[in-house]
Amino acid sequence: MSSCLVTGAARGIGLELCRGLRARGDTVIATCRSASPELAALSGVRRIEGLELTAPDASERLAREVAGVHLDLVVHNAGILARDGLADLDLAAIRAQLEVNALAPLRLTHALLPNLGRGSKLAFITSRMGSIGDNGSGGYYGYRMSKAALNAAAVSIARDLAPRGIAVVLLHPGFVRTGMTGGAGAVDPADAARDLIARIDELTIEHTGRFLHASGEQLPW
Repeated sequence: MSSCLVTGAARGIGLELCRGLRARGDTVIATCRSASPELAALSGVRRIEGLELTAPDASERLAREVAGVHLDLVVHNAGILARDGLADLDLAAIRAQLEVNALAPLRLTHALLPNLGRGSKLAFITSRMGSIGDNGSGGYYGYRMSKAALNAAAVSIARDLAPRGIAVVLLHPGFVRTGMTGGAGAVDPADAARDLIARIDELTIEHTGRFLHASGEQLPW
C-alpha cells in the first residue's frame, strides 16, 4: 500500500486518479480548491480543501497539512487552459496559466521535499501541447508555453532528485473528456487515469525524466 497525494482532485482526471488509487488500497490525500460531491463521496480519501495553488501561502499550508507524512507518490495534476491565438492574446490569462501549470508544481515539489524519500515518485500531468517538436497547429499560447515550462522544470527536478532515488515522469493523458476540454475529448477520464497509473507503476529511477503519452509512447520535446 502506497501513500499518494493528488492535486486538482475535485473532478476529471484528478478525481479518477484518486478513485483508482484508493480502489487498490492506497492511502490518498486529495487537494482542491473546493471538493466536488463526487470527491466528497470517495471513502477513505483525505481532502485538503481551499488550496488555491497560486496563493502566496499555498505551499507552506500544504507542507503543514502533511508534515511528517511519507509520500510514495505525488501527482501534480492541477491545471488550467485558456484558448487564445495570436489575434486575441490575453496576457493576463497567459500569466495565470504559467502560474498554475508551471510555477505551482515547482513550488509544491520544493515544499514537499521533506515528505519524499528513496523510492518515492513524482508524476507531472503535462501535455503534448507543451512539445515544441510536435506543434503542428499553433495557437494556445498560454497553455503551450506553460506546459513547455513545466516540462523543463520537471526534467531539472528529475536530474536533481535522481541521487536521492526519487523518480520523475512527465505524462500526457491524451485528449480527455473533462470540463477543461469542454467535454470534447476522445478519452474517458477513468480510462486516462487507469493508463496514467500504469505508467507510474512502471516508472523506475533508471527511466526518470521521460515525457510519455499515457499509452507509453515516448513524446518529442
